[in-house]
Amino acid sequence: MGPAPHEPPNGSRMTDQLTRPALDRRALGVGLCIGVVAIAFESVSVATAMPRAAEDLDGVRYYAWTFSLFVIGMLLATVVAGRLADRVGPLRPLAGGMVVFAIGLVVAGAAPTFVQLAAGRLVQGLGAGALNLGLFVVIARAYDDRGRARMMTWISSAWVVPAFVGPPVAAWVTTTLSWHWVFFGVLPLVVLAAVLGLPTLLRLQASGVLDGDPDARPVPLWAAGVVALAAAAVQLAGQRAADGDRDWITVAVALAGLVGLGLALPALMPTGFWRFRTGLPTVVWARLLVAGSFFGAEAFVPLMLVRTRELDLVLAGAALTVGAVGWFTGSWLQSRSWVRLARHQLITTGALCVVAGLGVTALVGARTELWFGLVGPAWVVVGLGMGLMMSSTSVAMMTLSPVVEQGRNSSSLQVGEAVGNAVLAGTAGTVFALLLAPGAEPTAFGAVFTVMTVAAGVGAVLSLRIGAIRPPASS
Repeated sequence: MGPAPHEPPNGSRMTDQLTRPALDRRALGVGLCIGVVAIAFESVSVATAMPRAAEDLDGVRYYAWTFSLFVIGMLLATVVAGRLADRVGPLRPLAGGMVVFAIGLVVAGAAPTFVQLAAGRLVQGLGAGALNLGLFVVIARAYDDRGRARMMTWISSAWVVPAFVGPPVAAWVTTTLSWHWVFFGVLPLVVLAAVLGLPTLLRLQASGVLDGDPDARPVPLWAAGVVALAAAAVQLAGQRAADGDRDWITVAVALAGLVGLGLALPALMPTGFWRFRTGLPTVVWARLLVAGSFFGAEAFVPLMLVRTRELDLVLAGAALTVGAVGWFTGSWLQSRSWVRLARHQLITTGALCVVAGLGVTALVGARTELWFGLVGPAWVVVGLGMGLMMSSTSVAMMTLSPVVEQGRNSSSLQVGEAVGNAVLAGTAGTVFALLLAPGAEPTAFGAVFTVMTVAAGVGAVLSLRIGAIRPPASS
């Protein structure tokens, strides 16, 4: 039996978390997934086209800022959109995110200077953060537990497809037309997502399912700004270290970022986050550490295979492609009714798969006598674990959150993931830069993957504290 309907203190209508009108959600689901495809294709394609754009606009020296500004915008918008979703409902943040994301694509695509391109990336981050947050809150409100798990599978597939086709398509567009059209080409996807999803969203809004609560607990916006800047600072310090700039500026930037995170992050996290309390706090910790370890290691896999095994870049990148297949498989498995593991057990199983795959990769990186082909199946296991863990932590967050805190808790989960990515990617770059020396590449790569394995292992241990995942007594 589901929880009793929630009545906010002000007496306004709030539909029960599990009571949803009988609407055809197929168009809504397709529309939401196309929105994810737009964000994913933009993220993957821009990484391919950005070197040419930076060269054309004489911005190679400031190349990293096009990615750091996107992170700043996305983190800031995720928190602001979470606050709005709880107070006015998720429709406005989601629709606003689509509009702002589209504006960012136009600003970047039409950029005659690198400054405008960087500004466009910041605007894209703002739009992507609001869109992504609104999307997750809509799923939490509009679907039951089984529907949420299925939607997580489709959202994973919406990331996997661009991972396959994004780089070659972006390379072809950049070479044949121009890098400008890599940005413009995403606009039709945004329009299609709005056309398919908006009618059902409006009917859900009219039914009360997407109502907000003006008295919802506010999120301190100053903390969002500090965390966004601090995460970008940590990422920038890692990039500088990886580029060989191991000077006092790099150290100062890293320390400033870590201090900023320490001061502001608690205000954006669930109560009990630093005490590793059961339930949502440890769900966020597991996602932060395991996802951060994955993304911290991912960038070094092709580099390791090229530098130590002299593989062609295409063949080296194939390891990441098969990892995407594993990711989709894991996300699909977590939604199957015949998989008898509870949600918290799926999170732990996924984390352990990531630990195992990263451990094998660390051995291959450190020991050149081992067959490089082991990286392929290891990365399939890593992807399988990420599919299980990422989808299951999202579903767990939705289940554990009262209706009026879906936005806040969704932003906590996404901010935690982004912070983990920035900190652990920066750590990986720093470890690699410190240990890299002539003839010592295997040691450097082995150390990077070992550190990421340990971090994922800590996430797996903390996931054991999550406990049974049940809806709150009232929402």
